[in-house]
Amino acid sequence: MKFTLSVSLALIGLLTPAYPQDGPGCRVDPASPSIGADIPETYFGPPPSTAQKELIGPLQLLTAGRLDARAGTLTLPLYRGRVRQGNRTVWYILTDTTDEGNAKALGLNFAPKLFYAAVSDKAVRTATLQRDGTLLFDAGYVDFSPERRVTPGPSNRPFPPALAEPGAIGDDNYSPLVRITNAGNHIYNAPIVAAGEDPAQFVIGPTSAPNPKFVHDNVLRISINTASPFASTVTMRLTPGFSFARPVLYLSTDASVAPVAALEGATLAPGLQDIDLGNDDSAFSAVERLFLTINGPTGCENPQRQGLYSALTDGRPPLNVLGGIPTVATDYSPLWDVNMGEWTQAAIDRGYRSRVIEEFQILALAAGGFITGPNGGKYGSSGFIVNCPIVFRFL
Repeated sequence: MKFTLSVSLALIGLLTPAYPQDGPGCRVDPASPSIGADIPETYFGPPPSTAQKELIGPLQLLTAGRLDARAGTLTLPLYRGRVRQGNRTVWYILTDTTDEGNAKALGLNFAPKLFYAAVSDKAVRTATLQRDGTLLFDAGYVDFSPERRVTPGPSNRPFPPALAEPGAIGDDNYSPLVRITNAGNHIYNAPIVAAGEDPAQFVIGPTSAPNPKFVHDNVLRISINTASPFASTVTMRLTPGFSFARPVLYLSTDASVAPVAALEGATLAPGLQDIDLGNDDSAFSAVERLFLTINGPTGCENPQRQGLYSALTDGRPPLNVLGGIPTVATDYSPLWDVNMGEWTQAAIDRGYRSRVIEEFQILALAAGGFITGPNGGKYGSSGFIVNCPIVFRFL
């Protein structure tokens, strides 16, 4: 098995989706509206989101793929390309673009802030569209052969981990962002999720389980159609979280620093390090904020469960809080500037520590001194990016 963890966590990793059998601390899907009512759920009308997508109710935002919200998975089209350096074959997905028309046509997220990520050739790679519909990338390759390893710290302070090594490492030129130079110069979020010349190596034996030496750690199933390159698919694990108190599911594909890539089961993407942080809602910002709790309550039986301590000891997602997503705000970007927060001992002693689920709730707690940066430091950008395209809104 590629991923080893020195405590008895779920073998599929830290960011296991919240399944229905989990306790209340590991679920984000909303309860039935029939609870406390005099009528069963079948008597309730359709959610308002079916009439207007900005209203309360379930809504798939990344519609390019087939969603299983209960299982926390998304099956997407898989695209074949080649990297000019070394003439190597890669397989990638598409999640976001600056091309509004193509976003609507393909079911992608429209993310105009990605225009401002093009601050270097590493932050946004270049590619040319070939006559056969494939992309030829000028640079940027991912090695999926390393073994993902995470060892928590001491039981009373499991974060930072004693060891955190990612299972997928991009070279110095790798970024998931790509500008197609001969097709409008639009930028696409196109994370590489498999690499290799022989697709038969992408699966293991008769079970067809993904081979982690060739595919992304969050890939659950991969199907390569060699006869028709446009008929290939990949099923990926989703991560639950919140955005402005609404439970959501998102993809976790890349991170700019190695320890975070290891924790997320993501690819280390060094090119993302060139993108400026700490400016999420200013002019020319490429990022939006994500709020990560370090030392929230633990245990799936605890409805307040949240944070990295829990992820490292309970083997369940940290339940991060995202800033703006489409239909909730106008400042969405799949590039999240992570703000790590730690509950102070005074807040814990007073019983204030709980699950936080929206941005301004967190900012008020930081302003009041109840949450700080790591080790009591200033609250704000932690200096790294995670690439996490939004997929689904439960409410």
